[in-house]
Amino acid sequence: MPTQVVVDQPSKNALSAFTKFWGNVKAITGPYWYPTSPGERAFSDVIRAWGMLILLILLIVALVGVTVFNSFVSRYLIDIITIEKDFSKFFDTLWIYSIALVLVTFLVAFSKYVRKQIALDWYQWLNNHILSKYFSNRAYYKINFKSDIDNPDQRLSQEIEPIANNALNFSATFLEKILEMTAFLIILWSISKTVAIILVTYTIIGNLIAVYLTQEFNKINQAELELKADYTYSLTHVRDHSESIAFFQGENQELNIIRQRFSNLVNNTKRKLDWERNKDLFNRGYQAVIQIFPIIIFGPLDIKGEMGFGEISQASLACSLFANALAELINEFGTSGRFSSYVERLSYFSDALEAVTKQPENVSIIKTIEENHFAFENVTLQTPNYEQVIVEDLSLSVQPGEGLLIVGPSGRGKSSLLRAIAGLWNAGTGRLVRPPLEEVLFLPQRPYIILGTLREQLLYPSTNRQMSDPELKEVLQQVKLQNLLSRVEGFDTEVPWENILSLGEQQRLAFARLLVTHPRFTILDEATSALDLKNEGNLYQQLQETKTTFISVGHRESLFDYHQWVLELSQDSSWQLLTVQDYRQQKAKQIVPNHAENVQITIDNVPNNQSQTQPEKKVETDTIEGFSHKEMQALTDYSLTTIRSRASLGKSINGKDGSTYSYNKNPKVMKWVKV
Repeated sequence: MPTQVVVDQPSKNALSAFTKFWGNVKAITGPYWYPTSPGERAFSDVIRAWGMLILLILLIVALVGVTVFNSFVSRYLIDIITIEKDFSKFFDTLWIYSIALVLVTFLVAFSKYVRKQIALDWYQWLNNHILSKYFSNRAYYKINFKSDIDNPDQRLSQEIEPIANNALNFSATFLEKILEMTAFLIILWSISKTVAIILVTYTIIGNLIAVYLTQEFNKINQAELELKADYTYSLTHVRDHSESIAFFQGENQELNIIRQRFSNLVNNTKRKLDWERNKDLFNRGYQAVIQIFPIIIFGPLDIKGEMGFGEISQASLACSLFANALAELINEFGTSGRFSSYVERLSYFSDALEAVTKQPENVSIIKTIEENHFAFENVTLQTPNYEQVIVEDLSLSVQPGEGLLIVGPSGRGKSSLLRAIAGLWNAGTGRLVRPPLEEVLFLPQRPYIILGTLREQLLYPSTNRQMSDPELKEVLQQVKLQNLLSRVEGFDTEVPWENILSLGEQQRLAFARLLVTHPRFTILDEATSALDLKNEGNLYQQLQETKTTFISVGHRESLFDYHQWVLELSQDSSWQLLTVQDYRQQKAKQIVPNHAENVQITIDNVPNNQSQTQPEKKVETDTIEGFSHKEMQALTDYSLTTIRSRASLGKSINGKDGSTYSYNKNPKVMKWVKV
């Protein structure tokens, strides 16, 4: 589908941007951590998720606590070395320091493992949650009509996992670094209040600068996601339409399109590199000032002997760890721009999936009734946006075992009627009677070839059906695909079927599914357009032998031989329903027009007291004038479409003068006559 890069306008202020971002975060995270809808998540899963989160928090708190403890052990160890010079205390303290380091190593590794496990569980649930929305009520189909949703496949495959991963990384890092900064700030406060105040002031200024830089980075990341999606789609488009491009020799045009999209991506990456350069300069300079700060402050104190070396060492270590914690925190704020882009895109995508599955208010829809036959009852079908009427006041019924052929000019809504039967389009009025969709098999002009083995191709959509290899071979024989097995290793072979099968072979494979599944009702949308007449006849004869009820769309005259009824759609949304014989005769008369104005009708009469086996006596009645549909409109209170409908259904009409008229379908008549 065409893609469209949508760049959000800058927010009026930081507060509104944060409010919008927080709303998106709650919409994405809420169903996982705080499920409110029944059946959204099992209670045991919610408890397990919160248990893992609490465990992660405890591990982070323990890690910070041990790190702070180690700073005091390190201070004490230096004092022993420089002042006390006691070997016994030295080895005892070194042993404690070593145990603490091992504990830190264990806490770091285990906390990362727990964090990644939570992220994996969250990603798995969120992916299944969005996929359920995607396939619910055919949202995957309807979303294609929403032009501002670009590349739904990339949103599903590449933009869900980073949300869970980035959210856990940012939250864990934020908690850990805030605790570290607080703990080491307290240590500095105990050593020198002046140093602590200067450090806090410096930190606030640095964070304000970091927030400013992050806003620009968010915009760059948003554009990068969209441009990458566009570039990926252009490559996928070439793969999907490689044969058409080869026929048209459109390599240069396609290459120019791909290069242009790649150029857009490169230009955005250059902007990102410039930003990252500025960010690195800021981070390194910021850390350098903090690292040199304790030397400038505490160095003279050590020289004067006003402060011990161990205390100075601890203060320097606190400043250094404070700087490192702050740098990591700033870095997380920078990368959070990508996280906010992912959240915004996924939140909008999720909302769009819900929106397209909701029925618009205050609009009319075609009511669907599930019964054991097909029927349109005064159906007026419109396009999904209600801007165009496809067919008006359609009434017909297809009896079990019959075949209906839909014909008409291209673009007049033949396939749209099939979409209405499938429930894809329901804009309009009237009632549609059809069997449950589980009993209907749709065969489109371009057959759907699934990703799977040959066995799965034949059994689709009921892939759980059990059939032996000899039975499947017999089906392939019936559709003239018996040589297919010689091209692959067996029914359980998986190859790119769309590439190795011609369109005609794909259409015969689709018919093979019909013979496997034995549906009670079949819908065919030019399903034999790529076949020769012999293969087409073979498939339709087998279709008739299955006693299935079927509706076909097609242009070939040969299709008349396999159907009983013809529904013709016209340019003005009107229609007519005729038997195949009547339709052929009507078309023949259009080739050789009949200019007679009045029609002489002869009625065969058999007296009641005579046996039907006796020779019939033909009694010529008085001359009866026939009326066209438009003439009947003037004689009655009915609309033209209703008159056509009643003519097709063989129903009579009462005129304004009280007379009753019926439509005579005799090829020599084809007029309304007074009963």
